[in-house]
Amino acid sequence: MQDVTEKLGYRLKRAASALRTAMDDALRAHDLTVPQYSTLELLDQQPGLSNAELARGTFVTRQSMNVVLRGLQEHGLVHRPAVSDHGRALPTHLTEEGLRRLALARDAVYAIDDRIAGAVPEERRAALLADLDAMVAELGR
Repeated sequence: MQDVTEKLGYRLKRAASALRTAMDDALRAHDLTVPQYSTLELLDQQPGLSNAELARGTFVTRQSMNVVLRGLQEHGLVHRPAVSDHGRALPTHLTEEGLRRLALARDAVYAIDDRIAGAVPEERRAALLADLDAMVAELGR
């Protein structure tokens, strides 16, 4: 019987868990969770995303995204209209405070990304990224 810790999926999950823990620790200083930070990043890149679009982009359910957005609204980091101009989707936008908090948190998260990138020799990084993308494609995501 093969040792499960030698399986690729186990190693990927272990790396993802280590990344999540490091991000949780870094974001705590900015009073943000990983889903909140991810939401702010997406909204900075694509203002006006709906709840469903944000949920897909941050790997949480729509119900969980409702909770995330409510928390961000209560802290004045995002703005959502009370009603939609078109259909049911409520477009979400960052506030000035949301942009400020994102900039501070981004520095901490990008420093973590630099640390993990530094663990892979530069000449192997492009191949690693391609391999990770191929794994996602193989699983149909």
